[in-house]
Amino acid sequence: MNSGPTPQEAARWALRAGLPLDDNRHEAVAVTAHHIHSVISTLRELDFGETPPASAYRAGQGNADATL
Repeated sequence: MNSGPTPQEAARWALRAGLPLDDNRHEAVAVTAHHIHSVISTLRELDFGETPPASAYRAGQGNADATL
């Protein structure tokens, strides 16, 4: 299992993106980057099948007979 980027890697990536970080932010950014990566990985595993894109949704045109 990947534990995510190290604080040093996160600082290096941020610097490369033009976003230098204070030393006390490296750990928090590394943890956040790992969380975002794990969420995206989960989303990539979902099978949406024939689900239309969000642009096809029309508010107020749903099935009036639907139950919760």
